[in-house]
Amino acid sequence: MSIEKIVEQALQDGYLTPAMEAEVGRICDNASELSIEEYMALDRLMGALLTGEVVAVPRKQFINVMEELVLTEAIARVAEIEATSESTLDVGDIAAYALNRLPPLYATTEEGANYQRQRAKAELQELIAQQISEAIDRNLDRPNNTRTPVMPKNTGKEVLRQVSTLLQAYAPSFEEKSQFAS
Repeated sequence: MSIEKIVEQALQDGYLTPAMEAEVGRICDNASELSIEEYMALDRLMGALLTGEVVAVPRKQFINVMEELVLTEAIARVAEIEATSESTLDVGDIAAYALNRLPPLYATTEEGANYQRQRAKAELQELIAQQISEAIDRNLDRPNNTRTPVMPKNTGKEVLRQVSTLLQAYAPSFEEKSQFAS
């Protein structure tokens, strides 16, 4: 979808959804140069957001505690294997495989996240370890190939921007202005 169509849709609906915002960001990140029409559409959207004609729908602030638990376990196991062998494993592949076979544990508060962590450690730790073992076995059996990753490797500046965005989303009142804003 083009920037112009996204802006048109936002003006028609009166809302800019997180998906629409992400698509505009993706287009801007991938374009070497925006057209005059795209700049005009973005200017129109900014004006509509400032006047309240369009409202940005906030992202729901929640986490999947299972992701945290699986990544922690996967990183530890991969580091152990890579330290004692010549094998190189893809933590992302391993985590995705395991997460697709485990129940999600969503939380919207720190108390809820702590509850989910305790529950997972008591009831699901063995299942988590089993799924990560299966994922590692599959990863070791598969020869390196040239699949295209969902998220391409990032430059340092892009990683910094993503971290800054995450911090703004999860800790909005931590700092009023980012030190790293460019």
